[in-house]
Amino acid sequence: MAELSEALLSVLPSIRLPKAGDRVHKDECAFSFDTPESDGGLYICMNTFLGFGKQYVEKHYQKTGQRVYLHLKRTRKPKEEDTNSSAGDPPRKKPTRLAIGVEGGFDITEEKFEYDEDVKIVIFPEHLDIPRDGLEGLPDMVRDRIASAVEAILTADSASRKQEVQAWDGEVRRISKHAFSLHQLQNDIRIPPCGWKCSKCDMRENLWLNMTDGAILCGRRYFDGSGGNNHAVEHYRETGYPLAVKLGTITPDGADVYSYDEDDMVLDPNLAEHLAHFGIDMLKMQKTDKTMTELEIDMNQRIGEWELIQESGVQLKPLYGPGYTGIRNLGNSCYLNSVMQVLFSIPDFQRKYVDKLEKIFQSAPSDPTQDFSTQVAKLGHGLLSGEYSKPASADGEQQPDQKGVQNGIAPRMFKSLIGKGHPEFSTNRQQDAQEFFLHFINMVERNCRSSENPNEVFRFLVEEKLKCLATEKVKYTQRVDYIMQLPVPMDAALNKDELLEYEEKKRQAEEEKQPLPELVRAKVPFSSCLEAYGAPEQVDDFWSTALQAKSVALKTTRFASFPDYLVIQIKKFTFGLDWVPKKLDVSIEMPEELDISALQGTGLQDGEEEMPDIAPPLVTPDEPKAPMLDESVIIQLVEMGFPMDACRKAVYYTGNSGVEAAMNWVMSHMDDPDFANPLVLPGSSGPGSTIACPDPPSEDSVATIVSMGFSRDQAMKALRATNNSLERAVDWIFSHIDDLDAEAAMDISEGRSAAESISESIPVGPKVRDGPGKYQLFAFISHMGTSTMCGHYVCHIKKDGRWVIYNDQKVCASEKPPKDLGYIYFYQRIPS
Repeated sequence: MAELSEALLSVLPSIRLPKAGDRVHKDECAFSFDTPESDGGLYICMNTFLGFGKQYVEKHYQKTGQRVYLHLKRTRKPKEEDTNSSAGDPPRKKPTRLAIGVEGGFDITEEKFEYDEDVKIVIFPEHLDIPRDGLEGLPDMVRDRIASAVEAILTADSASRKQEVQAWDGEVRRISKHAFSLHQLQNDIRIPPCGWKCSKCDMRENLWLNMTDGAILCGRRYFDGSGGNNHAVEHYRETGYPLAVKLGTITPDGADVYSYDEDDMVLDPNLAEHLAHFGIDMLKMQKTDKTMTELEIDMNQRIGEWELIQESGVQLKPLYGPGYTGIRNLGNSCYLNSVMQVLFSIPDFQRKYVDKLEKIFQSAPSDPTQDFSTQVAKLGHGLLSGEYSKPASADGEQQPDQKGVQNGIAPRMFKSLIGKGHPEFSTNRQQDAQEFFLHFINMVERNCRSSENPNEVFRFLVEEKLKCLATEKVKYTQRVDYIMQLPVPMDAALNKDELLEYEEKKRQAEEEKQPLPELVRAKVPFSSCLEAYGAPEQVDDFWSTALQAKSVALKTTRFASFPDYLVIQIKKFTFGLDWVPKKLDVSIEMPEELDISALQGTGLQDGEEEMPDIAPPLVTPDEPKAPMLDESVIIQLVEMGFPMDACRKAVYYTGNSGVEAAMNWVMSHMDDPDFANPLVLPGSSGPGSTIACPDPPSEDSVATIVSMGFSRDQAMKALRATNNSLERAVDWIFSHIDDLDAEAAMDISEGRSAAESISESIPVGPKVRDGPGKYQLFAFISHMGTSTMCGHYVCHIKKDGRWVIYNDQKVCASEKPPKDLGYIYFYQRIPS
C-alpha cells in the first residue's frame, strides 16, 4: 500500500477533472480504431482525456511524460429480452426516419448486446494496475481526488457522443413564418378525436386539418395513384389559408405540419395552441396514420433502385481481410463511407497516408484528433490492414439479414474533423457524395502544400474555347478541374415509345385512382452523353472584346490534359421548370473501357484569330457606378429565396449569361463565407461598388494555388485581381501567363537573386499528369432515393479481378454490379 500511495501521490498533480469544454475521447483511440471492446481495451489519459489502444499508450507516455491512464475494458454479453415489451411488437422495428444508423432509421446492426465493464487506473512506466475499488486505505485527499476524476470521466459525454446528438429525421424542418401570426377563424368548429372524413369526398385517410378554418380535406395523390384527391391543396388555392396538420400524426411530441405557402413540411412551435382552438388536446392524441417521412421511406423502397443497387435479391458472399473492411454508418454518413472506400483503393492515397503511417503519427501534434494527416492515415490503415474486418456477431452466429455485416470501423474522429466548421458536413444529415469528394480534395490540397499530393491523380486541365459568332474571333482559356460532369440528354433515350406508353398508362391510372404501372426507366446511350458534353454550347449576351459589345458565342469544352484517374459525375440531379430539384430516373450503360482521346483540346488553330484581351466595361454611360446586371434574372433568383446581394454577384460573375448560369454559380458558392456580402467592383466605392479586394488574399487560397504549381507571387496577384475568388484566380493566371513571365524576367534584370527568380518563374501551370485518354472502369458510387439529401449511397470497386460491393458495414462479392445506375464513376488510365 505504501508503494501504491507513493505512486499515486507522484501523479496526483497531473490528474484533472473534465471541464465543460474538454473533449473526452473514451470511445476510440486517437491513432487506431481500438475501443473499450478491443482485446486490449482503451487507455484514457487522465490529463488530456485522449484515448489510446494498447499499442499506442506507451508511445504517448514516452512522448508526453503523462503517466496515469484510466483503462476501460468492456466485454459483450447477449442482451436479456425485455419481458415488459408489448407482445405485438415485431422483433425488428420498421424504420420511422429517413436516415441510416440513427434511432428509428434503417439499422443493419441492431444492438443485441449488453456489456460487463472493467475499470482500473494504470500508472506508467511501472504498468501499475489499480482497480477502481482498490483505493481504500489511501489518504482521503488522494482517494477523493482520484475517485472524482474517474467518475467524471466515466459520466462525461464522450467526444463522439457530442457529435451524434444532431440526429437527422427526414429533412430538416424550419419554423414556419406563419407559426406566430396564424389567423384562426372564430367559427366554433370542434374536431372529434377520431372518425374523420374529407368534407369533399369519401376519403377517411391522408386527411389534413386546415388550421385557419378547421376544414378537413384529403391530401395530394401519391406517385403510385394512392393517397388523396388533392382537396386540401385546392382549398388553399381558394382561400389562401397556409397551414394544415395531418390528422392521425398528432401525438404529445408533435405532428406533421405543412405550409402550402412555403411549399414544405414545417415546424409550428404554437401547434398545441392552434389545435386547442378546435378542441384538440395534443396530450391525449395517438398516432393512427403514417407520417410524411414514413411515406417517403415507403416510396424510396419501392423505387426499384434500392433493390438493384444493393443487390438485395441475391445471396452475396461476405468478404473479409485487408482492403475489405466495412465502415459503420454514423447517421447518414454513407456518402462519406463510399467516397473514402474508393479513394483508399487508389495507390497514391495509400502511399501518401498508409505507407507513411508511422512517420505521420510520430510528427502528430499534441492533440492528434485534430490533425488532418493523422486522422486520414488512421482511416486508411483501418480500411487496408484487415484488423477490423471481422463478422459483427460475438457468438459466431448471424441472422440471415445480417450476413456479411462486419464490425468494421467507425471513423467518428475523421468525420468530426473533416466537417469542422462546414455548414453541411458537420451535421448528421445526408449529403451529396460528389460535393463531399470535392470537399475532401480541397482539404488534401490545403494539407499538402509542400509535400506529395495524391490529388494529382485526378487533376486535369480543361480547355474552353469561346467563338464570337459576329466576328468569328476566338478566346481560349484553361482551368483546373477534378471531375468531368456528364450531361444526360433525355431526348436521346432508346426506349422513347416505351416511355410514352408508360406515361400514358400512368396518367390513366392517376385519373382512375389505380396503382401505377411498373416503372419504365429511360435508357440513354453513354455515347449520347459524351456527344452532349463535347457539343458547342450557345452563350447569349456574351461580351465580345472584338466588338466591344454584346454578341452570341459558342463555347466548346475539351481536355487540355488527361488525368491518371478520370472521375465522371452523371448529372442526374437537376432543376425542373419550376426550379424544384429533381432526379432523372435514367439507365446509362457505362463502358468497361473508355476512350476520350477525341475530346483532347487543340489550342489556337491556324486561321483562328484571338479576341483582344480587353476587360468589359462595368459601368453604364448614365450611371457611372452601376454595373450592368440583368434585373429579371436577379428577381428570379431572389424569388427562389436567395439573398439579394448573392444574386447580384451571381449575375455579375456569370457575365449576364442567363438564369441557368447564375443559378449554377449560386449553387457552387453557397458555402462561401462572403456569399451574401455586397457585390464588390474594382476601382469604385460604396456598397456594391467598393474598391476590389479590400482584404489581403487568404493564406489558404494562396496555398491552394501554389500547390497547383504556380508561384506565390502569381497566386497573390491573381487573387488581388479577382477579388479573392479562388476559382477565377486560376483562370486569371492562365490568361495573363505571358505578362507574368515577362515580369519574372524583369525581376531578374533588376538584380533579384537566382533562387528568388527560379522559384517564382519556373512554375507556369498546375501540376498535372498527362497521358493517353484511354481508361478502364474500376469503381462507381450509386445513389438510391429521390434527392441527394435523402436516400442511401453504396459503392462498387473492382479488386483482384472481381467486383466488390461496399454497403457501409456489409462488404461482399458483387454478383450483378448495377453499372448502369451509378452516380459517380472512377476510371483509371490503361497503361500504354
